[in-house]
Amino acid sequence: MASFFRGKQAGMQNDLSANILPGLFSPDERSRYGIGSQISCVAYEPVQSLMAVGTNGGEIHVFGQARVHKFFKPSQSRGGRGISDLQFCANRLISLDSLNEVAIWDLDTGLSLATFPAPGLVARMLTDPMLDWCFLGLQTGEVYAYDLDRERLSQFRLPNFWTARDPRARAVTLVSLQMHPRDVGKLLIAYSHGAVVYSFKQNQPTAYYEYEVPPGAPGGSHQAIDTLRKPKLTHALWHPTGTFIVTVHDDASLAFWDTSKDGRLVMARTLSDFGVDQPKSRPEEPRPKHPYTQVAWCCKQNPEDSGLLVAGGQALNESSAGLKFIELGVTPNYATSSWQILADYLRGKQNMTLETPIGTEVSDFLLIPRASPHFAGAQDPIAVLSLLSSGEIITMSFPSGYPISPTNQLHPSLSFLHPLATKVATSTLARDRWLGMIENRPAGELILKGGAEGALPRRRFEGRSIIQVAHADSTVRIWDVGHGDEIENSAQLQVDVARAVNRYENVVISAMSMSAESQEFAVGTSKGELVLYRWGANKFYGQAANQDLPSNPGGLSDIRGRSEPNLKSGLQPLSLYEMAQGPISAVKVSDVGFVAVGSENGFLSILDLRGPSVMFQSSISDLTKPEKKTSFLKNRSSGSANKDWPVVIEFAVLTLDDDKFSSICCFIGTQLGKVITLRILPSGSTFKAEPAGVSHLDDQVISICPIVADTGKPAAATGHAVAGLREGRHVNGLLVVVTQSEIRIFKPASAKGASKSFSDCLCSAAAVTEFELHGMALVGVFGDRTTRAFSLPGLKEIGNAALPMLDGRRISNSLVTEDGEVICWTGPAELAVLQVWGTGKELENTADKLINPDLAIPPRPTISNVQWLSGTQYISPADLDLLIGGAGRPPSKRMLDASAAMENSARAGPSSPSQEGWGDYLTRQLNERTEKLNIMNDSLDNVATSSQNWADGATKFVNKQKRNMLLGSITGKFS
Repeated sequence: MASFFRGKQAGMQNDLSANILPGLFSPDERSRYGIGSQISCVAYEPVQSLMAVGTNGGEIHVFGQARVHKFFKPSQSRGGRGISDLQFCANRLISLDSLNEVAIWDLDTGLSLATFPAPGLVARMLTDPMLDWCFLGLQTGEVYAYDLDRERLSQFRLPNFWTARDPRARAVTLVSLQMHPRDVGKLLIAYSHGAVVYSFKQNQPTAYYEYEVPPGAPGGSHQAIDTLRKPKLTHALWHPTGTFIVTVHDDASLAFWDTSKDGRLVMARTLSDFGVDQPKSRPEEPRPKHPYTQVAWCCKQNPEDSGLLVAGGQALNESSAGLKFIELGVTPNYATSSWQILADYLRGKQNMTLETPIGTEVSDFLLIPRASPHFAGAQDPIAVLSLLSSGEIITMSFPSGYPISPTNQLHPSLSFLHPLATKVATSTLARDRWLGMIENRPAGELILKGGAEGALPRRRFEGRSIIQVAHADSTVRIWDVGHGDEIENSAQLQVDVARAVNRYENVVISAMSMSAESQEFAVGTSKGELVLYRWGANKFYGQAANQDLPSNPGGLSDIRGRSEPNLKSGLQPLSLYEMAQGPISAVKVSDVGFVAVGSENGFLSILDLRGPSVMFQSSISDLTKPEKKTSFLKNRSSGSANKDWPVVIEFAVLTLDDDKFSSICCFIGTQLGKVITLRILPSGSTFKAEPAGVSHLDDQVISICPIVADTGKPAAATGHAVAGLREGRHVNGLLVVVTQSEIRIFKPASAKGASKSFSDCLCSAAAVTEFELHGMALVGVFGDRTTRAFSLPGLKEIGNAALPMLDGRRISNSLVTEDGEVICWTGPAELAVLQVWGTGKELENTADKLINPDLAIPPRPTISNVQWLSGTQYISPADLDLLIGGAGRPPSKRMLDASAAMENSARAGPSSPSQEGWGDYLTRQLNERTEKLNIMNDSLDNVATSSQNWADGATKFVNKQKRNMLLGSITGKFS
């Protein structure tokens, strides 16, 4: 009965929600965008062109091209553990969590293949793309090997070699592990006190490296100069060819060591000083420096041409922030170069700074190699991704250091932290309109090119939910969040608000609105500026137009010259409205050329984009003044009212009160619960706006939904609806207004209508939604982390569902779309998209494919001729399997696949196939590998003999040439 009376009070004859049963309101979580917690580690796979991200919350995400994405859920027993490290290894993903558990993940299914607890506290994890072993360096200094192929811990174990060398050393911990870039038989183990090179073939350390700073030498920090110092080691890396080793120390020293001759210290330096291990005659002032957080020895396509990329190491009082790149150039010919030439080489050709935002600190970085996964992932990098201490990420070209926008380069989820997303808004655009909105700007080489999107249903004739995401750097990115269907246009649009206002500091975006039909976009800032954009070609493409314009408070300025020079077509800046009345609190772009904007100082303006011009300006207090015939109590109450300002604005076409015609209307909802109606009418060749009435509600307006009374469809001010006004068409419309504590349905401008109050909690977001083939209902998000649906016009609760993923601190930023989608924040940088008319499904992983089986990992680089001549014993990955796993280790899956391929090719070949079976083949392979390892000592003796004979012959030849030269010069004088 209450529903019947509410329908009569509201003026609605039809029950718009009659076919919606309570069981149909069961939200499905369709997708999530962003990262749920702070990023802790990042990994990149250049062969498949994939990027993996681990977080402190235990989440793992893998991203590919466009919208390719897969997430990995740890088991419930592992929930709450942060991810410490991620590494790709032969189309698998290896993760290490904060409780020292290692997991192997299948990249295509998103499932865990195996997990095992490490035998201690893991300091470093090491994998190699061509090896089936995961080396775990424990904090105690021990090293274990886990068999990734057989998914079990092997018997291989290395002790703490440094404590064995120096039993008096205390608190010796392991800090890093790295395989030799060319020789898989050598492992560089870095301890806090020094570095060790371990040989798998000899099963013992072959070299020790300990950095000492004698008295009188400044060292890296110029502190305690009069004493002998042994700075603690933090990182150790191979030169890309294995010629040198660099040890990185906590006093900001970089110590470069020879590895081929006598293992001497070739050069000790910092980012700016050289020879810091040599005593100086004049002591210098102490210069403490930031610790090194990450160091990479990267190279070009030619591994001999290399350089060091460093995060940290700057003086504490140094203002410049960013990464430092020390370009070393091509390595001198080692066999013929003196120690001085090698030391001069390590001084570097030049130093470059890859600048990061002011006030930020790089906690880690990841190089993006062009193609090769070898050389520690640092060969021929095209970009570097930096992880900031704030949790944000930035990408820069390498080595130039130019910022790379994540727009259409990275998945939208990664852009939420590039930099941090601050505000979102949404609009519903027609499918054909959105398909035509693809901006044209040079993008450079793509960072992520791997993966393939899974098949999704196609819903061609549905409006697209287009989200606008504002970021901390004053950029706005616009893209399709999808409906759980195929996203035909997955491209992103971008606008630079700072460039449009010609101010690059303190540009905070406070409001956004996008037109559904006219391809216009408006952005308001906290300084009271409104920037208008319109889709089109850039007339100033490739030009550096003059951006300085005189200030124009209260007026419109033409800012088309402030378009981005590299944007050929897209959303171009059109006009700047300097409202100058406090932060912009609300903005709405209509589909018929009007823009309404409100500010926190309580002012409202309406712009006509046909000029453009300002067609209406007023304060909220003037629009809501009480009439003269009011009681004493009402006058007193009004006079003591607080300041009011617009918070919600909508345009519609409908008939007001007792009008005999329909008109374009603008509805303004305020902070104190007033709904102001303005009627927009033609005035000659222009338009004018005039007040039509005010409705008073209890508290802050959350949403205003103009609907057609008979159908519940939106009574939007579209081009078609406005064209019907010339024909005298009437639109019998109503307003559904939701405040924090009530719903009211009434005929504007001032009718009372029907209402329903919320007694238990406050409403944060609401909208009238359409449930296809069923009807219309009002859906809201409430402060108790629930979503509810109410019938129209009866306002009876249809259903109630919990939103456990919702971040309670950001409930007020939730959104509800007219398609029945709830977009809510689950954390500082993650959004959840739910469809309320569903079946209660939880978030499912995508059907995207990450691995392309046709892409093969390139062979691992091998030792050079010089290294071979100097006596280096080459060990293949298969030999290493035998050394670590032993002769009893079953053949690896790689070997089984290889033997199967050989059998298939032999059967298909024209010649008679071999009678050798796969078992005989594997036995022969094991025997051959064992025999090769056994004869290596004899081979080494032969190599040494041959080398000595060659050296003796070369010495005799040089002496003969010297003698001939001397005799020739003497005989020449007598001739």
